[in-house]
Amino acid sequence: MANNIKLVRNYNLNIAGYNIRFDSGEDGPDLEPSIKFLRNICDDTRPDILIRVHSGNFTLPEDADRVFHAPFVEEINGIPVHHKANFWSIWKSEKELFIKSVFPLCPDDRKAVMQFALEKKEWDLWIDCADKAVDPLEYPLDGLILYYLTVINGDIMIHASGVKYNGKGFLFSGVSGKGKTTIARLWESSGAKVIHDDRLIIRNTDSGYTIYNTPVYNNDVPDESPLSKLYIIDHGTSDSIVPIKGAVAASLVMSNCIQHNWGHEIITKLLGSVSSMCETVSVFKLHFVPEKSVVNFILQNG
Repeated sequence: MANNIKLVRNYNLNIAGYNIRFDSGEDGPDLEPSIKFLRNICDDTRPDILIRVHSGNFTLPEDADRVFHAPFVEEINGIPVHHKANFWSIWKSEKELFIKSVFPLCPDDRKAVMQFALEKKEWDLWIDCADKAVDPLEYPLDGLILYYLTVINGDIMIHASGVKYNGKGFLFSGVSGKGKTTIARLWESSGAKVIHDDRLIIRNTDSGYTIYNTPVYNNDVPDESPLSKLYIIDHGTSDSIVPIKGAVAASLVMSNCIQHNWGHEIITKLLGSVSSMCETVSVFKLHFVPEKSVVNFILQNG
C-alpha cells in the first residue's frame, strides 16, 4: 500500500471523544486506516459504536426510499462545479437507514453501503472494490459517520475555525469565503493554538461546552478546547462586534451547521442542541479586516 501502514482486522479510533471500533469479520477485507487517522488510534475496546466491515456488494431492501441526496461539488476558481450525480445518498426502510456512496478521490471504481439505525450501537458497512485492504473511513464516509454520531448524541458538527488562547476557546463560523482560515491564522500568529480551520464538533460535556477537531488533513493532531465565545464572521471595512441572542443567534449558528434535513426529528434535535448552547455560550456577529489587530479587538470588545 502507498502509505506502508500495517494492515489489521480491527482497531479503535477516538475522535471528538467518540470511541469508534472497526471490526472486519471472516467475509471482510483487511483494514488500512489512512495517515490522517493514525493519531486517533486508541487501545480502548469499549466502543460507543461498532462498525462491522464486509466485502462485496449490498442490495438495499425493495421498500427503501431515498430521503437525502448529495452531488459531489468542487470549487474551481471560486465556482462550484458538480460531479458524479450519484456521490452519496441516504435511504430509509422502516427504522433502518442506509448510506450509499462512491469514493471520488479513489483511483478505482469502488462503492459502499452502510446500514445503521439511530438507536443502534452496531452498524454494518459493505465496501465493494478490487482491493483486499480498505480504509473504512475513506472520504466521504469519514464525515458521514461522524455526523450521524453527533445526531445520536445530540451534539453539533459545524463549519468553523476554532482557537484556544489563555485557557479560552473561540469559535469562528461562516460559509466558505467568509474568512475562517484567515482569522485562525491571525490568531495563530498572536500565539493561539488552532484547533481546526474547517470542521469542528461541539459537545456539551461535564465541564461545559467543548470544541473538538476532526481529522481532515494528514497533519491533524487530536485537540480540544473549552468553548468560551462563538462568532458568526464576515469580512468588513472595519472591525465590529455585535452581541446576538435567542432565536437570532440560534438561526445563524444553525445555518453553518452540517445537517441532513430529511427528518423532522433530526432537525428538531439539532435546533434544541444549538438553542441550549446559545443560552450558555455568548454569540456575536463579527465583521473584521484581515489584520493581526483584530485579535486584540476581539479580546477587548467581545
